[in-house]
Formats: sequence, C-alpha cells, structure tokens
Amino acid sequence: MVGLCAALTGLAVGSAVPATASVTGAVPATASTAGAVSRAAAPQQAHAAPPPAVVQPVPGGSRVRAPESVRPAPHPLRPGPAAGRGALTDPGPQSAADPRTGPGATPQSPSGSAEAARPGASPVPGTTGTTGPAQASGTSGVPETPLTPAAPEAPGAPEEEAEARVAGMLPDPQVYGARIFKGRAFDTCHAPSLATLRAWRSSPYRAVGIYYGGRGRHCVKQPLLSRAWALGARELGWELLPVYVGSQSPCVRNKSKWDVRMGSRPWEQGRREGRDAVRRAQELGMIKRSALYLDMEAYDRKNTKCARSTLQYIRGWNREVRSRGYFPGFYSSANSGIRHLESARRSGVRDLPSAMWFARWGKKAALYGEPALSSSAWHPHRRIHQYAGNVGERHGGRTLRIDRNLVDAPVAIVR
Repeated sequence: MVGLCAALTGLAVGSAVPATASVTGAVPATASTAGAVSRAAAPQQAHAAPPPAVVQPVPGGSRVRAPESVRPAPHPLRPGPAAGRGALTDPGPQSAADPRTGPGATPQSPSGSAEAARPGASPVPGTTGTTGPAQASGTSGVPETPLTPAAPEAPGAPEEEAEARVAGMLPDPQVYGARIFKGRAFDTCHAPSLATLRAWRSSPYRAVGIYYGGRGRHCVKQPLLSRAWALGARELGWELLPVYVGSQSPCVRNKSKWDVRMGSRPWEQGRREGRDAVRRAQELGMIKRSALYLDMEAYDRKNTKCARSTLQYIRGWNREVRSRGYFPGFYSSANSGIRHLESARRSGVRDLPSAMWFARWGKKAALYGEPALSSSAWHPHRRIHQYAGNVGERHGGRTLRIDRNLVDAPVAIVR
C-alpha cells in the first residue's frame, strides 16, 4: 500500500491521473455484483445445517437473513447491540459456494484452521514453540500464550466460545457480532470526499479502505476523516475497512519506513498502539465488533531475530484490540507477513488475527487458492485479496488512484 500512498500525494480529486508510476499487474475492475453485507448479534450457540435463508434485495447487493426458526436468542450474559440504524441482525446461513463453510465442514483450530497444531511442530521465527504454560520468549519478556481458552474472539463472548477453541473449532465471525461485507473494495491514501463517494456509486465497488491512524501512515493529514464523514459514507451505502499503519518491522524493506520501525520492546509497543488504534476508531464512531486492520509492510521474515520481534508486536496489537471488543485484522504482502503468520498458525501460536488481507498483485481476484495460506485457514468470512495496486480509475466524472480488493471479511460498524 506504500506505493499507492506515495503516488497520491498532491493528486487533486476529479483531475486526470498522471502516469507517474507503472501499474504492476493491474487487473481491470469488473462490473460484478457490488457487494453484500450480513450482520449478526452474538448468539448463545452456533447452529448447523439451517433451513434456507431469506434473501432481501437491497441497493448495490443483497442481505442474507436467517429464517426465524434458526435465529438464536442473545446470550443472557452478553447484551446485544442497541436497536436502530446500523444495529446488528441475526446471522445468516453459511455460504453454499464454499464447501468448507457448509454443514459437515472440518472443525477449525483456535487460530482459524481446520488443522490442529501439529504435535512436535518446529517453532517458527517469533515463537518458542511452547504449547504449555506461559513462559518468556527470548529476552523480550513477551509471554507465549498456551493453547487454552485464554482470549475469546471478543470480550463478553459466551463460555461456549472458549470451550469451542479448546475443541479446535472457530465459528463464523458473525456469531460474535461481526458485520460482514462480500464484494469489491478499493483503498486509497486520502479519504475521498463524500461527493466523490457519491459519484463512485456507479463503480463496482461498495467498500472503501481508509488509513485512519498509526505513526507509519504516509498520508498523515486526513482533512476529511471524521465521524461525520464516516456516517456520511455509510448513508451513501459504503462499507468501511479501517487500516492502522503502526510501527513497522525492524527489517522492513521499504526505506521510507525505516524511521517508524518498532523498538526494543515490541510486545508492549504493540499493545500500546493497539489501544491507540481502538481510541482513534472510536473517535470515528466505530463501535465494538468492528474490524480494525493492522498494516505491516513487507519485511524479511527469514531474519529470525527480526521476525521474532515483528510477531511479538503483531500479537500484542491483536491481543489489545481484541480485548477491547474489536476484531483485529492483518494486512501484508502474501510472501512476507502473510506467509509468516501462516507458519505461526501451524505452530499453534495464539493471538493471531481474526481476518487476513493479503496483497498479491497480477493474479486473478480470488479469496482461496493463495499459496501463502492454507485453504483451511481463516474462513469463513475472514479474507481479503488485494489483487492490483496503484491504478487509476474514473467513475461518475471523478478520478482516484486506488488499490483493488476482493472482500469477504468483517468491516467497521459506524454509529
């Protein structure tokens, strides 16, 4: 995402886009279904093999609702969201398009996989390989989280969630109140004006990624970004993918990010910046059960010491964000951060993201089939593929330089 932000500096909205950078593997946007959103309140337990769903047409897509017979009551110890605009609805059925998500799907591991942590698996960079009691990792002082129900998907989740984790299952995030968007999205360095978003309703996109916080943002000044803007975007039918560009890996490849590399206490720094991510999201009206995505630019994952520090920061950020009721997502290059976290998942590491946003340009937009990710990991509704970057598009007379994404993952809930 760095190249996009650099190219956007000084670009006027509505003007022609100069050919200042080559488009690496640009994929033309297709006029596919704009997208569909489904939302869920936290039920007492998940239901398998529900009756046929009710599909309700809405502008720009469709919304799926479960039949009355399978809508569970809220957990008695977990208050549901307030009624009114933006309120969460009950979970819909699993998608029939992906056999991994339907009835009879293979149970998942605590980190989002159908595979349990392999006994005797060798540790990956950034871990000690322990699955027993918490202990220090190297000299950093960060505890290795044991494979126990230590951190549910969201605070206040029912006890059944903790038990499910021990049993090796990780349900649809809608079970915990996630708002899911399925469709095309773009991200751009500066938050577009509402007039531009109105004009772009003629595009195939229905979600927009916004760089809302973090010391590593290229476009630090965001004059339009506010709660009023976020509410206005939602009124226009746009879903939001909040991106937090925090401290970067000590071995980040992009030299422009060297001045924002993490320090010597990555776990503590990750937690501190996780708190900042939640605070800034709340200022924009993003409530609990929203997804917040950490942007970690490409780094040398084969550098063992660096990879260890980077993973500790990511896990600290995830734990803090999750502990405050938000879904922690993760963006990175497929061959860098994504492959690193997939290795960590296979080794049984905890405090991993709830959703993965992988960048692989020049390939057909697809959520599954990514070589860096096991097909059984991070599903259902937990993936975003950035398939093209730094491309110019014009819709409704307005031009933007964007990255293109295919989404089936949690988004922000704005009120």
